[in-house]
Amino acid sequence: MTFISKSCEYSLRAALYIAAQEGGSYVSIKAISKELGISFHFLTKLLQKLTEHGLLKSYRGPSGGVTLAKPAKKISLYDIIVAQEEGELFSSCVLGLAGCGARTPCPLHKQWMTERKRLEKMFKRATLDKLAVQVARGELRLAN
Repeated sequence: MTFISKSCEYSLRAALYIAAQEGGSYVSIKAISKELGISFHFLTKLLQKLTEHGLLKSYRGPSGGVTLAKPAKKISLYDIIVAQEEGELFSSCVLGLAGCGARTPCPLHKQWMTERKRLEKMFKRATLDKLAVQVARGELRLAN
């Protein structure tokens, strides 16, 4: 079971892949798609959303692709998740109930609030630069 959506999962993997490339040059979306085993068309839509949120820059043409829009140390995993999920992961009810809150809580509201805050902190602290170094060294993997 995956806690985050496929869109979010693939966006995180792609952003880490891009950050792990040498020199901050543009990376071909086809190369990312092939390397990570993600559908080219689906990946293109995901990367477009990250571009719209100012996390990536894209360039068309034969040597085009995508690159980070700012230094990897200034992009957290939280930024990527919020760009894809519009913040839903850190604000919605774990059981999917509309109006869940302190006044009308679901059975898991209190526990989920605690865990949600913990996860939010973790994703905010985790930046692309630290993880990308480990990916580039082969210490962490991004594909099966």
